[in-house]
Order: sequence, then structure tokens, then C-alpha cells
Amino acid sequence: MPRYHPFLVALHWLMALMILVALAAGRLLLANMPPDSPDKIAGLGGHMVFGMAIGVLLVLRLVTRLRSTHPPHAPTGNAVLDRMSVWAHWAFYALIGGMVMTGLAMAFGAGLFPIVYGGAAQILPPGLQDLPQREAHGLIATALVALIALHVAAAFWHQFARKDGLLRRMWFGKRSTDELAE
Repeated sequence: MPRYHPFLVALHWLMALMILVALAAGRLLLANMPPDSPDKIAGLGGHMVFGMAIGVLLVLRLVTRLRSTHPPHAPTGNAVLDRMSVWAHWAFYALIGGMVMTGLAMAFGAGLFPIVYGGAAQILPPGLQDLPQREAHGLIATALVALIALHVAAAFWHQFARKDGLLRRMWFGKRSTDELAE
């Protein structure tokens, strides 16, 4: 069974974990903290660092994806689903990139860098929740959560219903001789 490049595998699982943590921190922790809480500023600092790291990893992953060989998309037995699968994978890049960009736009637009990382009074500006960038960030987060759920369901369907060994492709292991030559 052909496998993805080991660097892509590592990036996939590292980014998956980081994205889940960032989404949970944003939705479950930061959204429910009052703006004047010192914990919110500290949490926001971690969230922002995670978001920027995810952005860097996204670029590395995209470059590696475009420059390395990879297995063809796993067939579903349905041409429409096969096309949707290709688009869904590219939608991950777009949504994650959108999350990073709207997060940065919000941070710059609200002057969060000096507030969160020192150098300015540690008080969040009023109306942060009302910024259009914040609204976009939240909408993209919702779409990303839905796409992740679809992605996990499709992976399990391939693995357990179709029994085509799909999950092995995105795990560590020996690549075939043909893959190693490339």
C-alpha cells in the first residue's frame, strides 16, 4: 500500500493535534472568559502562538505536498464522492489558511500583540467580539469543525466499511521501493 511522505505524515498528525487544541481553546475557553480576566490575556497569547505556528506548518505542508510524490486519492466507488474528496482536502488548506489570516487580521486590527505580549496595558480593547475579523474567524472555525468531522467519518468509513486500509497511508511505516526512489 503506497504511503504519504513521512514528513507529510508527521505534519498531518502534529497539525491535527494543534488545530484541535486551538479550536477547543478558542471555543471552550477563550469565548467563555470575561474580557477583563488576566487568564484571558494569557490564554489568548497561547492561542495566538499556536495559530501562527499552525500557519508556518501549513506552508511547510503545502510545499511538501506539492513537491513530493503521494498516493492517489482513495476511490470511494462513486465519482461524485471522489471529486468531493479532492475538494475537501484542498478546503482544509483554505480553511486553515483562512483561520490564520483572520486571526492575524484581528490581532493587528485590535492591537493585540503589544497587549498580549507586553509593552502595553494588559487590557483587551472593547468591542473585540464585534470585529468583522472575529466574526469571520468564528465562521471559518465552524466550517473547519464540520470538515474535520466529515474527514474523520470518511476515514473510518474507508477503514472499517470499505476495509481498504486507508489509515495506513497516513501513518508511519516503510514506503515501497518505488516511493523511496522519488
